[in-house]
Amino acid sequence: MGSKSLDYILLTVVIIGAINWGLIGFFRFDLVAFLFGNMTWLSRIVYALVGIGGLYLLSVYGRIRSIEQA
Repeated sequence: MGSKSLDYILLTVVIIGAINWGLIGFFRFDLVAFLFGNMTWLSRIVYALVGIGGLYLLSVYGRIRSIEQA
């Protein structure tokens, strides 16, 4: 799997996480907890994947900067 594929997969996961945070902020509705249970092992995995995806996507800033300089 190439870096570009990983970027798109993790971007999708982080967007889902952002939508979940928006639902929590506006409506106090936690979609992940609704689907997988409140802090079950499965919901914790989803939260962890969103967090790891966000950390990984920090590297996108460096790649964008190197593309702009080229």
